[in-house]
Amino acid sequence: MNFKPSLSWILAVTAALVLGGCASAPETDHSSRYTISQDRAPAGDFDASGLSDARPVYEKPRRAGNKSPYTVWGKRYSVMGSNEGYVARGTASWYGEKFHGHKTSNGETFDMYTMSAAHKSLRIPGYARVTNLDNGRSVIVRVNDRGPFHGDRLIDLSYAAAKKLGYQSRGTARVEVAAITVKPDGSMFLAGKPFVPGETVSYPESRVAASGQMGSGNEALFVQLGSFSSRDPAEALLGRARAVLENPMRVRAIDTASGRFHRVQVGPFTDESSARRTQSLLEARGFSQSILLTDSH
Repeated sequence: MNFKPSLSWILAVTAALVLGGCASAPETDHSSRYTISQDRAPAGDFDASGLSDARPVYEKPRRAGNKSPYTVWGKRYSVMGSNEGYVARGTASWYGEKFHGHKTSNGETFDMYTMSAAHKSLRIPGYARVTNLDNGRSVIVRVNDRGPFHGDRLIDLSYAAAKKLGYQSRGTARVEVAAITVKPDGSMFLAGKPFVPGETVSYPESRVAASGQMGSGNEALFVQLGSFSSRDPAEALLGRARAVLENPMRVRAIDTASGRFHRVQVGPFTDESSARRTQSLLEARGFSQSILLTDSH
């Protein structure tokens, strides 16, 4: 008997293939490759206090897990060309036993007892410092998965990383995520500035207080829609944004250790609530990869 697949069947299979090892990926029914339906913490009292941070090392760029753009349940996402200079604030969640032992988006095996994470747009594998804005604790994680795809969450941490940050019982926390990039010679950069693990590094984006107020007088809050190594795609994105929004916006060129990048930014804003309202409006109109940060103005 000849089988002629329906459009709905093709879409279902395609979605399953795209999601692969995605963290916190939504499911449409009770059938799943996972043995439990709801995620949960491991049994017993796991002690994460002695767990070491992920150790950033140089890894050659690879294709696994970096297909761009990609679509999950009808929403389109893009992977960044470089993690250099990335800093963002938002909500962190965690994933644990349901996904433990299953493949991540780049083909590795997820281990909820290691310091790892999932992110929608950072290149993987990559590294990031994640800081809990409520208690000041920080961890370094290895980003090797895609997600989370629930609401406006920024990053999904392994259960162990969430416990080290102190929010495993609450489920979510307000965090700052700063990318760590490693060069072939072993030199490291945190949010575009030289970095040695264990050292405290300050950079403009970290001066947004937990209350959402800005730092020095020459800084302001922006919604950043994208960052490109060449100016043409940045100008094209700026044109798209201006077609749907009347707020002030710009393309700002910055020089980093990885070269010059052109940031497409909406703003400035006087407070975080105004910026987040605009960010939500932009996301509703198709700009799904925005981040909130402070920058010179």
